[in-house]
Amino acid sequence: MTEGRLIDGFDAVLADLDGVVYAGQHAIPGAVEALESLAALDVSLAYVTNNASRSADVVAAHLQSLGAPARADQVFGSALAGAELLAARIPEGSRVLVIGSSTLADLVRAQGLEVVLSAEDSPDAVIQGFSPELGWKDLAEAAYAVAAGAVWVATNTDMSIPQARGIAPGNGTLVAAVAAATGKQPVVAGKPEAALFETAARHVGARKALVVGDRLDTDILGGNRAGMKTALVLTGVDTLQTALAAVHDERPDYLIPSLTAFYEPYPVARAVSGVHHRGQVSARVDGDSVLVEGAETDLDAWRAACSAWWTAHPLQDRVFLPRLQFTPERA
Repeated sequence: MTEGRLIDGFDAVLADLDGVVYAGQHAIPGAVEALESLAALDVSLAYVTNNASRSADVVAAHLQSLGAPARADQVFGSALAGAELLAARIPEGSRVLVIGSSTLADLVRAQGLEVVLSAEDSPDAVIQGFSPELGWKDLAEAAYAVAAGAVWVATNTDMSIPQARGIAPGNGTLVAAVAAATGKQPVVAGKPEAALFETAARHVGARKALVVGDRLDTDILGGNRAGMKTALVLTGVDTLQTALAAVHDERPDYLIPSLTAFYEPYPVARAVSGVHHRGQVSARVDGDSVLVEGAETDLDAWRAACSAWWTAHPLQDRVFLPRLQFTPERA
């Protein structure tokens, strides 16, 4: 038994970028065509990214260079989410110390807030985002203001960022430095918090959005926290094994091989006497094992295994991969 196409019933797609639309310098096979086809179905498209240093115009231009449909008003970064989150917490005209890029400062000004350069200007709030130009003096100014009682918002808390030469410290490491100095914690706008997804959905007018990402701990967790349906696409970081082993609040509603699966039927979950069916395969839990009547190469077998294990362990709070036994069905 199958339901309609996965995309049916959704009015917007909120898509992560790296690992979903592209990998490195190249678009992921089928991703561009899948995204282009959304418009014909009147499904809105938004791109959500934790990057707070690149403007929406720059991100859109990058996507366009790969052939993907993209306008600046379809790109939602944690800088915008952070600026809007901050504006909801302080009065219009308040003074804000911006620790981050000029893009972040411009977005703060667009909220009707005054940007200041030092803790000596008695800011009402601090917003902290990533910029490669940030140094100790910037972090010190943030610490002085936060310690003095300023409202503190962080655009995102990614601990690392990939660079051509390797992995470098991300905004989360800089936020952690201010937290260590002040003993305080910021309100966070970016993934895995809900604010970024809520911002994107609000701007595109979505009533029922599908969040699509390749990371359980950012995309899926954030979408779940926002109360939206989530799809883990298997073209990036996380895998079928990590999905099965995931803690309860990082479990996706859908497992898809690529974005082309938007337009394919998605098997309905059925459970009878503890046996979970997906398509023509089934799975059941036996202690710390999942017994699957299906081939390991069949995605539906993994979908059934996830249904069975997650149902048996609905509040799992630590990563745990059960033993799996696949038994291909007899012809």
